[in-house]
Amino acid sequence: MHHHGYLWAGPKQRFDQEALRRPPHPEPPPAGSKPELIQRYRDVLADFPVSDLPPLETAHWLMKPQDLIRGTWDEPKRAAEWLGERLTEYVRRFASPSDRDTTRMTVLINSAAERLGWGGDMSLGFYLERPAFLSLALVTCSPNSTAPDLDCPAPRPRVARTSG
Repeated sequence: MHHHGYLWAGPKQRFDQEALRRPPHPEPPPAGSKPELIQRYRDVLADFPVSDLPPLETAHWLMKPQDLIRGTWDEPKRAAEWLGERLTEYVRRFASPSDRDTTRMTVLINSAAERLGWGGDMSLGFYLERPAFLSLALVTCSPNSTAPDLDCPAPRPRVARTSG
């Protein structure tokens, strides 16, 4: 078991495009469906796997391209440390003063390490200035507890790699 880290920061308006954050239904629309429904299905089928937008379900990050992975770790504590580094990096831009509370951040980091330790995932979101949004996720891989059928998007490294 290992863990991947994901980060997305961008305009809140783009984040709110929920249709682009859902994977396509496993079955295409039935024959005789309205052309616009068939086209919408084709669009989602083509766009979801390559979009950098955070998926609505945390485990669905595993369906995204490998180049969206910001770090991979065998140890939950190391993954949680990466999360803490990202929170520290963005804390000045958090729109809510309560999100800037250091005690709250410590609780989130410790919770992430604990959750990853038993095979869970962690997903956090924060409103930033200028209406923007920050999404951070730590996803357990090989297997994922909520989506065990999803394959790992990246080969497991011998040493952890990280990027901001």
